[in-house]
Amino acid sequence: MTVNNVRSHLFQSQVAKRQLDCIGTCKDGQWLILEDPLTKEKKEIYDAISGAAVGSLKHGDKEILSQLSSFALESAYTFCTNYSNKAAEDLAAFMCSKSNGSFDSAMFVCSGSEANENAMKYIKQYHLERNEPKRFKFISRKNAYHGYLIGALSIGDNPKKPLLKNILLSDEQTPKISRLYPYRDMKDGMTEEEYTKQLLENLEDTFIKNDPSTVAAVVMETVCGSALGTTTPPKGYLDGARAISHKYGALFMLDEVMCGLGRTGFPYAFMDPNFGLSTGGPDILSFGKTIGSGFVSLSGVLLSSKMVRTIEEGSGVAIGYQTYHSHHLNCRVGLAVQQKLHEGNLIENVRIVGEYLKDGLKKQLKGCKVYGEVRGAGNFLSVELVKNNVTKEFFPPEMRMSAVLYKKTFHKGAHFMCVSGCAGYEVKNGKVIEYGDHLTMAPAFGFSKDDADFIIKVIKETFFEIEEEYL
Repeated sequence: MTVNNVRSHLFQSQVAKRQLDCIGTCKDGQWLILEDPLTKEKKEIYDAISGAAVGSLKHGDKEILSQLSSFALESAYTFCTNYSNKAAEDLAAFMCSKSNGSFDSAMFVCSGSEANENAMKYIKQYHLERNEPKRFKFISRKNAYHGYLIGALSIGDNPKKPLLKNILLSDEQTPKISRLYPYRDMKDGMTEEEYTKQLLENLEDTFIKNDPSTVAAVVMETVCGSALGTTTPPKGYLDGARAISHKYGALFMLDEVMCGLGRTGFPYAFMDPNFGLSTGGPDILSFGKTIGSGFVSLSGVLLSSKMVRTIEEGSGVAIGYQTYHSHHLNCRVGLAVQQKLHEGNLIENVRIVGEYLKDGLKKQLKGCKVYGEVRGAGNFLSVELVKNNVTKEFFPPEMRMSAVLYKKTFHKGAHFMCVSGCAGYEVKNGKVIEYGDHLTMAPAFGFSKDDADFIIKVIKETFFEIEEEYL
């Protein structure tokens, strides 16, 4: 399916060029119906990435949709400086109750980028309340994605950033530490413990080089998202990063906008026993996407009792307000979604069927020369494409292999996130050159083993076709 000679007035993606229209869902709600706006040709496609790792429930969930009218009738818009509302209060209490005591308070906005920028403000406020106003730096990782607003782009590092660099926060304000990329950065013979030690030494060195008394926080994705393709931290890394942050008086923040709230098979990704924190949680955490499952625009920030108590005993007022802060309807839908995920054991399903999917991909891709690795947790998984899986050489960037991945998998009836740049990027003659390609999946939490088998089939056929056609 292609769209030709249809001009769009919608400023997104390819400017002025009309994309395929999504006109609904079909089958069990995991399939999208796409239509060519010119020819009216239709195609059904399995949504293996649930938009952008957004759908925790399946599209068109009847239980949620049947309640939207009553939720709307309960709602009246109020501004958060004047009034609270029961939906936001109930959702905040629910989110905290699933954190095993890690969090004491929550706030809600409309996107992951907003959540991360609000978190930055709350971190700054925490230090102001403690009479440490010179803490203004945010240490974060290379090859990380935290959103597409100015502050969020600044603490991130990915191919979206360099062309906008001169309007972002300075490098001084946003020092960078090593990327989290075991596939390429764990040298031959290196143990997981040694890799963890290497990463933590780099973090501590970065503190020392940047005057620890000026660092406000360390910010990192618990499981890396689109920039690297669902890399998970080695055991002990998160514990060590939190300990170093606290050693120098900084806060420890986790970004779980893409990987959290069940996507990795646990209520919060940092709870995963294979790579998470051994006890407790971060000081502050951002979330989004799956909380509203695409039915509403919803995201937010969770704060630890340490942060809440400091601000409560200080000014007692949260810095910053936004128009749709704690929006009643958004929060009411978000609560219904989260309740269904927990009551229906859908997070456990992510863990069980996700493991089945991961194991199946590894088995079926074994022997494929362009298969790098399968990585991730829960059903938040990626497969890296390489030109040579012995040397890990990637395809030349001019071949645009992420586009090849997308075209082939789309033709076979599945929608994935296919991205370039996982192995790094550079700017040449004003253009961003992206190295390395990967495919990421994040289906609805209720996906089945039959769905997993279909995903495996599509990816296997695609990778072996690429081996035959491009080597």
